[in-house]
This record gives sequence, structure tokens and C-alpha cells, in this order.
Amino acid sequence: MISYREILRLHSQGVSQRGIAAGCQCSRTTIRNVLEQAEKHAISWPFQKDMTDADLQGLLFPEKNDQSNRKIPDCEHIHKEMAKNGVTLSLLWHEYCEQSRLNSEMPLMYSQFCRYYRKYANTTKATMRIKRKPGEMLEVDWAGKTCYIIDNVTGELIPAYIFVAALSCSQYAYVEAFLSMDMESWINAHVNAFNHFGGATRILVPDNLKTGVDKISRPDPKINRTYHEMAEHYGTAVIPARVGQA
Repeated sequence: MISYREILRLHSQGVSQRGIAAGCQCSRTTIRNVLEQAEKHAISWPFQKDMTDADLQGLLFPEKNDQSNRKIPDCEHIHKEMAKNGVTLSLLWHEYCEQSRLNSEMPLMYSQFCRYYRKYANTTKATMRIKRKPGEMLEVDWAGKTCYIIDNVTGELIPAYIFVAALSCSQYAYVEAFLSMDMESWINAHVNAFNHFGGATRILVPDNLKTGVDKISRPDPKINRTYHEMAEHYGTAVIPARVGQA
């Protein structure tokens, strides 16, 4: 809790707001708000009667006491749910609100709900939400500089193009070289990658290369028809990386 008593005591001694903020380990905005509310309610040091920080909070910021009566979310449960596919803090907050109302309890606002969870994660050293969940996304691209294969008979340098597919969560990768970057090689590379990983992810994320994306557009990229049909066959979706974000 904020040290309201110390803030008002230091202020009565002529300490600057910057100095009070440093001494009480609060932001200057907090110090300013406390002093404004204290002046509004004619509260100053020394107090006419002994008051605790909780008493002062009730007088200066009664809405904070109202918030303390709200239902505290089960952060451990939230953290476990966040590991599941398709689960977001917004979804869990709506479920928490619904459960609170069924129990005739007052829920926290969304921002406070998120603050409780972040505090729990930071305090317990729990891993925060993983945006890229296991088995959800596979990033694919022709990567790096062109390599060369040496013909052991003629000594000719034959260009070889490197296909890379990496699981977004674990970064576990599949790499294969092809003699061409045409559509047949692109599709075969995906099929081989799926066989290597033992299945297809829910989402494919190609860079905006011409092999897989016919039209590069932020709102509505046009996926190559053959590539789309392959994705449909394997039950996955092609969502190109955002332009300028790859």
C-alpha cells in the first residue's frame, strides 16, 4: 500500500514532490494525486487523530476500497489455461466476469485483471503467455544465399536453394536443398517437412515470396492456388508474414 502518512509528513516539512517520490518509492504522479486529494479533503500532517495508511486511503481514494471488495482472480488457474491453444487473457476475463456474477461477486476491470496476472507471473517467476504455442505455426521460406553442388565429373557448380521450415514455438527446424525454387519443389519441401515433423501445424507462415504468394497485400494477400490446395489437403491455413515484418 502507498505510504500516505509518510507522503503527508514529508510534504509538511517542505520536501519537494521529487524528493517525496524518491523517499516513498512512488511516482511523482502518485505524489501529486495524493497531495491534491489531501488538500481537497482538508487533511494534513499532523493528524487530529491517529490514522493508518488504510484509513487515509479510505478518505482520499474510497474507490480503491471498493475495488478491494472485488473478486480476486485465480492466477494459477489463469496461467494453466493460457498454455492451451486459442486461449487469451480477454477470453479468461470474460469467463471470470461471468463466474463472478453467477456468485453475486463484483469482478475486476480487464486492466486490473491483467495486472493481477502479470504480478503473479513476475512474483512466482512463471513463464508469461507464449504467443506461439506448440504445434500451432510453421514458418517456411527459401533461406540464405544460394549454395552450390559440385558435379564430381565435370566440376561444374550447380546452384542449390535451401528450404527451411521452423516450428515457431520450439524453433525445431527442417532443412532441405533443391535444384529449383519452382512450385513443384516448394510443395515437395512442405510434404517432406510434414513427414519429418510427423504432422502439419494449424498455420503455415511463409515469407511473401512469389512461390507461395501471388499478390502481396497487407489486408488481403492472394495465395497461390496450388499452395492453397496443398494446405487444404493437410488441414492447415496459409497466413503470410505481414509485409515488412518477416
